[in-house]
Amino acid sequence: MDVPWLLVAHGSVTALVVVSFLCGQWPIFEGTFVQRINHFLTFGAYHHFLRLVHAACGNGARDLVLGVERYCCERPNPILQVFYVAIIGVTYFIIVQTSFQYIPGYYVSGLHRYLSIVAVAIGALLFVLTSFSDPGTVTTENVSQYLSAYPYDGIIFEEKECSTCKITRPARAKHCRICDKCVARFDHHCGWMNNCIGEKNTRYFVAFLVWHFLLCLYGAVVLGFILAGELKERKVIYILTVYYGIDNSFSGLFPHVAQWLLVVHNTQILLAVFLAIIALLLGGFCGYHTHLCLMNTTTNETFKWQDYIMWKKKVNQEKAAANGEVRKASPSKWKAFFCRSHSQADEPVVKNNIYDKGMIRNLCEVIVPLSERQSFSRRKSD
Repeated sequence: MDVPWLLVAHGSVTALVVVSFLCGQWPIFEGTFVQRINHFLTFGAYHHFLRLVHAACGNGARDLVLGVERYCCERPNPILQVFYVAIIGVTYFIIVQTSFQYIPGYYVSGLHRYLSIVAVAIGALLFVLTSFSDPGTVTTENVSQYLSAYPYDGIIFEEKECSTCKITRPARAKHCRICDKCVARFDHHCGWMNNCIGEKNTRYFVAFLVWHFLLCLYGAVVLGFILAGELKERKVIYILTVYYGIDNSFSGLFPHVAQWLLVVHNTQILLAVFLAIIALLLGGFCGYHTHLCLMNTTTNETFKWQDYIMWKKKVNQEKAAANGEVRKASPSKWKAFFCRSHSQADEPVVKNNIYDKGMIRNLCEVIVPLSERQSFSRRKSD
């Protein structure tokens, strides 16, 4: 039948797009179609769209698109916040309208009607806390405390003045060009929250990611149990095997069961697939930001270390070339990804994170930021 192959094709294309978007810049995908898809999704599609608008409507329309881009990407705006509320509201409304009629069911308790409301409300609360809480703004009143709380490592952070705020920028802080303020322990500016993620609200942001990952997973699982319950209550497998003579095996039943589900419960299947894909994406972000918290580092610092390591490797290669070292032919990108090179030119660069105090203390620093401790107000800059 065509239904299983349609599902397989849909799943394969979705997986390819997700992997290309998230992992297309990995070294192992260099020069492959995965990297090309990543470039198209992140850069090429937008540039082609601009060229199309310019060719079809002229410079005025192109300037209008660029103006919208500047408003969306370079200024604080609530567009993605409204989009988030719309996604949550519309998705939950559709679930209530189409799936609550099957609750309680064969495998699903009636308690899930009320549990889902509580789960969505907690997610909304975490969204509000992350969006509207102070990320840890550095001001003239607290800069001395932050300077004492976070020492400079002399590698990726050195003492310098913020040219915009006209104050000494503490280590781990960064001036956000969108919010136009210096933020302590700056991680990144999140458009979904219309706010920076910094020292004071990283805990809310990570909790938001974890909770929404669990929320989407919970929704997908409950919808799956609803479908399984419908199969059981309507005796679909019994009818297919007894009355239609279908072989009682996975390969025999799957095409027919899938066709029945797509015809009778297509909305539930689409919702479950949608929630599963979102859960997959959120799971990746959860893992990444949980790792950052446990290592007491940030997204901003991760990029700084990457730039420093690349620069240091280039310096090592130049030194090796100056000393007359003959470089061997480069190994394949797959071998380079899984194997460590012992060449002097590729001498490993040590990442010395002086802010890493052990996973327990690192996690405590995220949950209870330094600026909210009594010792912070007593700190004096040297």
